[in-house]
Amino acid sequence: MTKLDQLQAALNDKGLDAAYISDPMTINYLTGFYSDPVERVLALVLFDNSEPFLIAPALEVEAIKDTGWSYPVYGYLDHENPFAMIADYVHHHAGTPVNWGIEGESLTVDRLRALESVLPNARFNTDLSPLIAQMRMIKSPDEIAKLNEAGKWADFAFKVGFEAVQIGKTEQEIAADLEYALKQHGINKMSFDTLVQAGPHAAEPHGATSDNKIKNHQLVLFDLGTIVDGYISDASRTIAVGSLDDKQKDIYKVCLEAQLAAQDAAKPGITAEELDKVARDIITNAGYGKYFIHRLGHGMGSSEHEFPSIMEGNTLELQPGMCFSIEPGIYIPGFAGVRIEDCVHITDNGCEPFTHTTKELLTFPN
Repeated sequence: MTKLDQLQAALNDKGLDAAYISDPMTINYLTGFYSDPVERVLALVLFDNSEPFLIAPALEVEAIKDTGWSYPVYGYLDHENPFAMIADYVHHHAGTPVNWGIEGESLTVDRLRALESVLPNARFNTDLSPLIAQMRMIKSPDEIAKLNEAGKWADFAFKVGFEAVQIGKTEQEIAADLEYALKQHGINKMSFDTLVQAGPHAAEPHGATSDNKIKNHQLVLFDLGTIVDGYISDASRTIAVGSLDDKQKDIYKVCLEAQLAAQDAAKPGITAEELDKVARDIITNAGYGKYFIHRLGHGMGSSEHEFPSIMEGNTLELQPGMCFSIEPGIYIPGFAGVRIEDCVHITDNGCEPFTHTTKELLTFPN
């Protein structure tokens, strides 16, 4: 049964006549086609007992066909009203379906109102976002293989990035070096903007790579990921530039202990919040608890952030096939930041990481 078949079966189970899918990542997951339509409309329309169709900007139609999509795809020009066309195609395929599922997390109010105006007898009352999140949570062997391949290229990027580190070089120059090397090997997209953060700048977990220059006696944090066949990698490592003081060494040691302990504890049956606590207790007991300011991890797959969150309050039990990050961090403002991260998949009796770059504290330049 394909993923599309699974969702269609779920419509029957929920007593729904149709579904309007609008999140580009969900469309990619169900069809194999990805595009960010920006201000244009891209939608997948499914029915309980009729064939689905895609509607897309006319400039995307051939690309959709090239993916092997075997159902109808309808294109529209910029001056045309895609919602009026959706209504016509819905009537053609399935008459007047009444009960609809939507993605509440991605469908804007403006576009919901547009649908309601062209399909006045329809009721868009069922949010399918939780169901789709559950579907995406358990990865198939084929998905695991793609995630492993993406992880391989993240490891390559770390190697290039570490070797590019030089005193006086900017964070942006190092990020450019590793991304250029990936492009030379056919890896053209990162799964998110590459982070290279040196010294006190690394104490900003969501700070951007900047023109900050690498200095001696600093910790440098790398957070990066690649995209391979629609699946992503996401990993973090922190390295040393020159010799470090005792506090820098200590926060690295504590963060590493927390990451390794959590990765060792990740297995079927443990809950998400219990796993978060494994790492958090180590950091807290070492006196750095107030500097660990985010959840332990997040789900990942075809998107960088998916369900579930590995955090306090989430009592979900881990199951084989779940994929998520394990990324404790210690961020001391004005001093330094350390994060060590692997994404893993749960196996029958533990977990396996997608990235394998050493977590030993490395010093560069060599």
